[in-house]
Amino acid sequence: MGSARGSARTVAVFGAYGHTGRFVVAELLRRGFVPVLSGRDAAKLAEAAAGTGCEARPATVEDPASLDRALAGTAAVVNCAGPFAHTAAPVVEAALRAGIPYVDVAAEIEANADTFAAFADRAREAGAVILPAMAFYGALGDLLATAALDGRTSADEVHVAYALSSWHPTEGTRRAGAVSRERRGGGRVVFTGGGLRYRHDAPASAQWDFPPPVGTREVIAEFTMADVVTVPSHLDVPEVRTYMTVGAAREVVSPDSPAPAAVSADGRSDQTFMVDVAVRYGGTQRRAVARGTDIYAVTAPLVVEAVDCILTGRTRTAGVASAGRLFDAADFLRALSGHLRVDLPA
Repeated sequence: MGSARGSARTVAVFGAYGHTGRFVVAELLRRGFVPVLSGRDAAKLAEAAAGTGCEARPATVEDPASLDRALAGTAAVVNCAGPFAHTAAPVVEAALRAGIPYVDVAAEIEANADTFAAFADRAREAGAVILPAMAFYGALGDLLATAALDGRTSADEVHVAYALSSWHPTEGTRRAGAVSRERRGGGRVVFTGGGLRYRHDAPASAQWDFPPPVGTREVIAEFTMADVVTVPSHLDVPEVRTYMTVGAAREVVSPDSPAPAAVSADGRSDQTFMVDVAVRYGGTQRRAVARGTDIYAVTAPLVVEAVDCILTGRTRTAGVASAGRLFDAADFLRALSGHLRVDLPA
């Protein structure tokens, strides 16, 4: 649908000068796309566009006409500007007006749930593709769980355990976390009994046996991430639980944690991660594992592979859909072999 309205290789990136947005722009360029950089700060846009040959189009979510100008002639839009509780709906609306696919990198649980709830009917009726949470949190766990189920559409439980060597949050992560905490009234969210529930007790700690070389680590149980929206959006599963290694969980909420520090020319940090997904049904358990470097940087190849699949018709549905529903999960993960090491069950 995007190629009919604009250049098939031109992709708008809203929030292009942010930490993740810069990685997305660089990956689009590497893959032969033509990014159009957008966001509210014209000076930061100009700085981000300098030397890239990319066009910069300032826009704000408060001004729909500016978003329309930013998306004019593009084949798709990627929203990298959080908090997504504020930006997702206006940019989705602009994408629907432009008749182009929408992809975002939201890790905010409620913002993703809102996108599914608010746009499901309209997107399906329009034959539009709306893809929220196409990021390290939300997409990767969903793809791994879907691949592990190998065609099954139901499970008794899905567990997604994250082992991060560190988690130095970006400014955007901190802002999004503050918005989410405010929406929850200081509580926390879990997915149990087939739905999102809110609790005000402290989450328990537990032990999780990660594959080598990580091994057994102490984790925060019910450290809930966007997987609790993406996974049950298309899989019949009453229990989705996510876990985070204790050190990373403490770092992301500490006001003293530094921002990610680049250790390479492409801006990557030295943080490593492992995502260990266990799906259980009947008496069977199957696991899928992904390993890589830098949770923010790895979002870029996830996003750009998704854009490429959408624009070349390698999708399984239309409407609002998670990565696991929209793509062939195993094929998609294999396509990321240059960025991730993925181990799927035989």
